[in-house]
Amino acid sequence: MTTAANGTAGPAVRVRFLGDFELTVNGTPVQRWRAGKARGLFQYLVVHRGQMLTRDRLYASLWPGTDSTSGSSLKVAAHALRRVLDAHPDRPGDSGIRLVYRDFGYVLHITGLWSDLDRFQELVHTGLRAAAAGDAPLARTRLRAAIGLYGGEFLRGESADWVVEQREYLRALALRALGVLRADAEAREDFVELIEVCKRTLEIDRHHEETYRALMAAHGRRGELACVRRWYELCARRMRDELAVAPGPETQRLLGTLLPAAARAAAVTAAARAPVSAVTGAPPATVRALRPAAGRRAGTPAWSADARTAAPARPVRRARPDNRAAAALARTADQATA
Repeated sequence: MTTAANGTAGPAVRVRFLGDFELTVNGTPVQRWRAGKARGLFQYLVVHRGQMLTRDRLYASLWPGTDSTSGSSLKVAAHALRRVLDAHPDRPGDSGIRLVYRDFGYVLHITGLWSDLDRFQELVHTGLRAAAAGDAPLARTRLRAAIGLYGGEFLRGESADWVVEQREYLRALALRALGVLRADAEAREDFVELIEVCKRTLEIDRHHEETYRALMAAHGRRGELACVRRWYELCARRMRDELAVAPGPETQRLLGTLLPAAARAAAVTAAARAPVSAVTGAPPATVRALRPAAGRRAGTPAWSADARTAAPARPVRRARPDNRAAAALARTADQATA
């Protein structure tokens, strides 16, 4: 197909979902929609194009809580969509888009379409299959291209349930691709690419603990121990402040391997901040250890003499009077007076 704008071969319809939504038809951006839900209807139909979507399903996704039998919102949005995109079912325009009503629902057909959503998924799946087959160069090429397409979360700014579901699925795919690229960079000891991959990962998930460990280990191999500590502290702060959890045991062990003194300090800090158990209501062991034992006054050190008051007191053995010296003196006095 040849686009009307520049006369070059290529898809007549180009759609970007990752990041800010963009729709271009024959080289011309579509920026104005006649009805408020016309754009949302088009987005939903493109993701599920070729499928017959019933009125009930469309209402549940786009107008939740609205009765599909009494509402006219879907008809208004479909009419606006046909006018904006010249998508009449019997006489489609140059875009090749047709919106057809059939069997109590709608079907969207697009003759020539390029979508970053489709291309991203294709590249990720191809790259993951190549990695599983041991073809590292092909996997690297495909997954790098996929991450290059991932310009942001799916339909950024939208909050409908179907958008959030699709967004989380694509986010998981991106993190899986980045995980393979990270392992590949580690195996090749490509520190520059490893840092870039970790950076992209934390842009998508700022609590991705495995990425913090990769950064700590990479800096540790290079002897950059201050960087090791800073990455750990950033991880711990984000986990504590935003998720109310501490770094996991594996991260703690890695810190202990690279910086034993820092690990001991972190353990003390974590213990001091540990909350009361939500299940038993018992305080953590470090708090219990600071409480006075039975029979010891609060505030009395464990090594104080008062700390032993709980033990049964031993009876004091009194020494018997020694009368031997007095008897000897009496005998001496008797002999002197005899």
